[in-house]
Formats: sequence, C-alpha cells, structure tokens
Amino acid sequence: MVESNAAHLDSIFHALSDATRRSILRDIAREEKTVGEIARPYPVSLAAVSKHLKVLEAAELVERRKRGSYQMVRLNAKTLRSAEQWLAYYEKFWTQQLDALQTYLEKGEDNGRSRRRSSR
Repeated sequence: MVESNAAHLDSIFHALSDATRRSILRDIAREEKTVGEIARPYPVSLAAVSKHLKVLEAAELVERRKRGSYQMVRLNAKTLRSAEQWLAYYEKFWTQQLDALQTYLEKGEDNGRSRRRSSR
C-alpha cells in the first residue's frame, strides 16, 4: 500500500514537473475543454498535447469523457491533495526553520544595539 502511494505521488510530481502540463492544468481548472481547445495556445502538435494529457491522466490529475464526438478534459483536483499533504509536511519544517532564524537574527540585532550603547 505504501509503495503504491509512493508510486502514485511520484507520477503526480512527474506530471507537474513539466511547464506545459502545469499550464494545461491551470487552463482546465477554469472549465473543461476539448483536446483541440487545450492544444490551441501551444506551439506544438496536437499529438504532443495528447501525450501531455496522457501523462496527466496516468497521474489521475485529469479526467476525460466523451461528449458527442468530442473528448472533454477536466481537472481532477482531488488528486492534488496527495501532493499538497506531502508538501505541507515540509512547509511546517521550513516555517519552523524560518521562525528560528528570525528569532536568532532579532536577538543578534538586540545584542548589537546593547553593545553599541554600552561602548558610548
């Protein structure tokens, strides 16, 4: 189970590692679109966009459905929760580290002021 979750998380981060795929996700977050509508703004072939969509689909970040003769693609935002939860752990770590650094720097600043006053 843990290995399966790790593999799924790997596929999510792999999918998110590409700027075009992140752009596609941002675009379809607003509304579902056809594959052709998704491909329109990109300077690559429809086949290349389709490959990007397959990576996003394998990571379960998008869902496709048929509407007539069109393939509609929409964001599956639930999947992003796994990545968010993984990142949240590190957010806590960095917040603690930055808070400790701020405290250290403020103490150093206070000590510097005290030394300057006492040397006058």
